[in-house]
Amino acid sequence: MKDLINKLYKNHSLIYKGLLFLCTTFLIVYLFPKSGKFKYNFEKGKPWQSENLYAPFNFAIKKSASEIDAEEQSIKESSILYFNIDSLVYDQGINVFNSEFNDLFKDSVNSVVFNRLYIVGQEIYNRLYAYGVLNENLSFSDNRRVVILKNRVKVNEGYFSDLVKPNDITGIIDETLVKYNLQNYKNEFKSLFFDLIQSNLVYDRSFTENALNEELSKIAYTRGSIEKETLIISKGEVIEGDKFQILKSLQSEYESQVWSKTNYNWILFAYTLLVALALLMLLLFLRKYRREEVFENNTKVTFIFFNIFLIILITTMVVNYNSKFIYVVPICILPLVFKAFFDARLGLFAHVITVLLLGFIVPNSYEYMFLQIIAGIVTILTVSELYKRANLFISVGQITLIYIVAYFAFFVIHEGSIETIKWEMFIWFILGGLATLFVQPLIYAYEKLFGLVSDVSLLELSDTNSKLLKELSNKAPGTFHHSLNVANLAESSANEIGANAMLVRVGALYHDIGKMKNPTYFTENQTTGINPHDELSSKESARIIINHVIDGIEIAKKNNLPDRVIDFIRTHHGTSVVYYFYSKELKDFPEVDKLNFCYPGPRPFSKETAILMMCDSVEAASKSLKDPTSTKIDAFVENIIDKQIEEGQFLNANITFKEIQSIKKVLKHKLANIYHLRIEYPE
Repeated sequence: MKDLINKLYKNHSLIYKGLLFLCTTFLIVYLFPKSGKFKYNFEKGKPWQSENLYAPFNFAIKKSASEIDAEEQSIKESSILYFNIDSLVYDQGINVFNSEFNDLFKDSVNSVVFNRLYIVGQEIYNRLYAYGVLNENLSFSDNRRVVILKNRVKVNEGYFSDLVKPNDITGIIDETLVKYNLQNYKNEFKSLFFDLIQSNLVYDRSFTENALNEELSKIAYTRGSIEKETLIISKGEVIEGDKFQILKSLQSEYESQVWSKTNYNWILFAYTLLVALALLMLLLFLRKYRREEVFENNTKVTFIFFNIFLIILITTMVVNYNSKFIYVVPICILPLVFKAFFDARLGLFAHVITVLLLGFIVPNSYEYMFLQIIAGIVTILTVSELYKRANLFISVGQITLIYIVAYFAFFVIHEGSIETIKWEMFIWFILGGLATLFVQPLIYAYEKLFGLVSDVSLLELSDTNSKLLKELSNKAPGTFHHSLNVANLAESSANEIGANAMLVRVGALYHDIGKMKNPTYFTENQTTGINPHDELSSKESARIIINHVIDGIEIAKKNNLPDRVIDFIRTHHGTSVVYYFYSKELKDFPEVDKLNFCYPGPRPFSKETAILMMCDSVEAASKSLKDPTSTKIDAFVENIIDKQIEEGQFLNANITFKEIQSIKKVLKHKLANIYHLRIEYPE
């Protein structure tokens, strides 16, 4: 039992990765659409690439979304409007009309005119209430059919134009008076009807909507059917019109039948295999090419898997809501984030894996994957120095342009013209590009959540006015000056071989902060001519010198420096020997344990940490050069770096001999400039 526990503890990192792998796989499969996959790929407007296709079973031809929308719109436009009438309003109004009319005209006109005006007044009244007067101004088309109800029973019907709206009353009065040449009495009639006319029709919204919904529910979503063994499409035939709709109907029927009639578990198992295969490729990539930096770090592996799942989750939610917004999801944030924290190669690989998985979810998967992979490549190629704000805006503009150009090309291929192009798609691309700008706050949040460090944070750490570097310049000014020189050498070397120049510069600035604990024990800080090592044994002196690495790690952790920066403190001497005190000890004691004079390591395990080791050793030793010449500097640089190679200090770093030669060349050139040397011409 104890052996089993020890074995589990020893392999806990691999066990964690296995559990993470399984959890991510099952979560992604859970998000996948619950249906089988049609075994043929086809696109509208393109030839059928497979053999002649015959109907495998009887199925109905489904109407297209546009056909159903047109049918629904037609029903809505021709649906009946229902109004409730209050018949008491008319009867009450007649009595009031007679009374008010007598009071208004009886003493002001003779009997002939009075009778004529009374007849016209009755005509106006009856015309207003022929169908009824609405209580509000509604904006329906005049040719909409209307039904007037009393206690839910139809009492009249007509068109919406027959109903009188509040705004129509004045016009009807004017029109009738003109007809009988009685315009002189316009003011009297208007004042009469102003208080007299009351609305007697109320729009019954709920009844109208219920009737409309009942009509909509009668819509048939299929038109005709295809019998089994009927030829659907021949090889090479262009897919358009009815052929396209029949194929879409077969695809839909096939997927629903496969899911419902065959074994649910088998389909789920097949999806799981495909997702697991894709994620396994990512893990194998990390293990082969990023073993030390990423694969061995469970936090970083978790971070990568979390981001892939997050993008798939967001995309699935958008597709389920409305697939036309699919390009608003800023997929290119993924390679941007991975490039900011890791490197371009990992960013592109993870992006491609994610897009392949999204192909199971999105409509028009080929078109989508092509667009997203191209956009991802452009993102990786164009975004450099993410901490410069202008670079991000330029890259976002280029990504958006690529989306627009690629979509335009696909549309022309499918439709053969640009007459029906959906211009609103360009708006979604622009919104997706703007959403990509969210990468800056997202990177900051990830730094805090996962303890990672990006170039943006490195830029902040490179400020020599930071608290820790100011403390270093005050306590150990010589070490601070040495660190600045090493930072300049290391940055130039990194640029020469394409390494992360910002990272190596920051690492160089902080690599010797441990010397703040005992600054006078290091020659660059000894200004009085007194060397405290004279009073110590060689072993004690070596211990103090070696301890500056451990002290540096403690100071760095206390000041919350990122692990990527602490790595430079740990590795800048590798497992090398403090030769001065080791050789001094050998003179007095021939049998000396060399391990007491060795740095604890580890050795450099990246290009950047290897560069720092070379630049640190060369810069420190260059102070001992007397009467430097180009020949002396060349031999000096070669000797120091070759000795580090012989000791195997760079065995764990992914740096080539060609790159080391390039670094040597940079260091020779820089040291020659520092000592203001001229080129020595042969005599």
